[in-house]
Amino acid sequence: MYKIKITGDSTMDLSKELLQQYDMDVIPLYINMEEQSYRDGIDIVPDDIYSYVNQTGKLSKTSAPTIEDYTELFRAYKKDYDAILHFNISSDFSSAHQNAMAAAAQMEGVYPIDSRSLSSGTGILAIEAAEMAQQGMDPQSIVDEIQNLIPKVEISFLIDTLVYLHKGGRCSSVAMLGANVLKLKPCIEVIDGRMLVGKKYRGSYESCVMNYVRDRLSGRTDIRTHRIFCTHTRCEKDLVTKVLEETKQYQTFTERLDTWAGCTVTNHCGPGTLGIIYIRK
Repeated sequence: MYKIKITGDSTMDLSKELLQQYDMDVIPLYINMEEQSYRDGIDIVPDDIYSYVNQTGKLSKTSAPTIEDYTELFRAYKKDYDAILHFNISSDFSSAHQNAMAAAAQMEGVYPIDSRSLSSGTGILAIEAAEMAQQGMDPQSIVDEIQNLIPKVEISFLIDTLVYLHKGGRCSSVAMLGANVLKLKPCIEVIDGRMLVGKKYRGSYESCVMNYVRDRLSGRTDIRTHRIFCTHTRCEKDLVTKVLEETKQYQTFTERLDTWAGCTVTNHCGPGTLGIIYIRK
């Protein structure tokens, strides 16, 4: 039986409990403020992102782990494992996958995977791979199966404020003003590794969230119902509980997971961001 280690970028947004349950490790992306660079989830937490924006009016920058960072991670685990499967945020969002590939080229048995996703869209794939490894599948077979699953991951999220996207250059002033005046909450969908604007909801944030959940799950027969994530940027606990309960109205998921987004997603999307993630059949 192969001894396989599953690793991923910190952008997988899996809780410490899930990382421990599946014996995974993560490598942090960098959050850069002025001249200082911090490691996502190690030197900096999402509340620090909010404080920085509130104090300076500026948005932090993010950067990928270096080739040297990945080399150090892979070499450390290659001592005790036959293979390493590493999950990267979509290569359209970051140079992380490119750097991981360069590091993996220096050694055998390391498989960087471009998730074509972000946040728990990457994390849900890593969990699938960990479960396959537990079942005794060989590394290449796992990689092949994951490649089949990548286009079936359905990830979207509702955004309460466009301020952070605007500060990051991903939203025009006109779009932000219009959304504010009309009280619009856009749904962002990740399709083939890229973010696209989907349906726009209008009204209170909670009502928009509930309508979003209904639209994503109601009447669907093409969803694998073994696992769903509700990933968010520190939304109110009561709201998250309502969301997870609301999913029961439409689908009979075996496992419903509540996870917090890390610094990278928080930095780009801001407070009041919530998404549901699952895999289609």
